[in-house]
Amino acid sequence: MTSTAGFARSVYDVVRRIPSGMVASYGLVALALDRPRDARQVGRALFVCREADVPCHRVVNRNGVLTGAWAFETPTEQREKLLSEGVAFDLQGRVDMALHCVRADELTDP
Repeated sequence: MTSTAGFARSVYDVVRRIPSGMVASYGLVALALDRPRDARQVGRALFVCREADVPCHRVVNRNGVLTGAWAFETPTEQREKLLSEGVAFDLQGRVDMALHCVRADELTDP
């Protein structure tokens, strides 16, 4: 396994820990991997993810903005999936991070 593939696998493992109805930021996922400067690499790993059990839609930017619309089949798919899980949005269309952002300790191994 290459280091890039190994990093992607680690990203997927962390993202699988995000419970339904919650989100994490790219930076929070990177922090959980002890690679706090690698938020963009987290995004790249999620973009190429083809594993159906990885809830990529639960990763948003640090301000709750849905940034992955281009990675889904339709521009509204990410929002629709989050809404179906009970995630609330503010008037600007951002995820209410105060209510729905997972804690960092929930993303790391016990």
